[in-house]
Amino acid sequence: MKNLILTSIATLLVSTCIYAQTESGFGIKGGLNYNGNGDYFESATNSYQNPDRNLGYHIGVFAKVGTKVYFRPELVYTATKSDYIAGEFDLKKLDVPLLIGLKVLGPLHVFAGPSLQYIIDSDFENATINSIQDDFSVGLNFGIGVSFNKIGIDLRYERGFSDNEATLINNNISLVNNDRLDTRPDQLILSLSVML
Repeated sequence: MKNLILTSIATLLVSTCIYAQTESGFGIKGGLNYNGNGDYFESATNSYQNPDRNLGYHIGVFAKVGTKVYFRPELVYTATKSDYIAGEFDLKKLDVPLLIGLKVLGPLHVFAGPSLQYIIDSDFENATINSIQDDFSVGLNFGIGVSFNKIGIDLRYERGFSDNEATLINNNISLVNNDRLDTRPDQLILSLSVML
């Protein structure tokens, strides 16, 4: 009985390894983001607010070069949303993660790398965004995934390296009131990818 169980486990592992995505190529990806940007500083009360996290989405393309150790650059359009007492912050950006991955066991792989981010559009409810410190910033992605044949699923964490503050103008006041918002991403990303 013990040999039968061990044989079954070994057969399952070998068949999983055979069907694991091992080819180089390119494909499409998409999924959900669970996001919260940085703190909101309200100058009138001299206080900080942490965001309530919200769901966002992403869609993009990727390439993969290598098998056991691989390089995976991606180009991804991302839309995120964060809620503050003062209003809702919507952000749209282009992300370019440059990931190095390692196939660990069968279909399981781990990866990490920098993510270049370019802000395309931003909007804050009840206020006008006067300026954002940097439209271009750099963050970090790391995570774990599984790949079966041409289908892959991964879960990753993304965090910006440095503060990227936006200054706000309250729509009810005609002058800058020095409220600030950290646009740096802090998110979990669940993706489904298909190799073409």
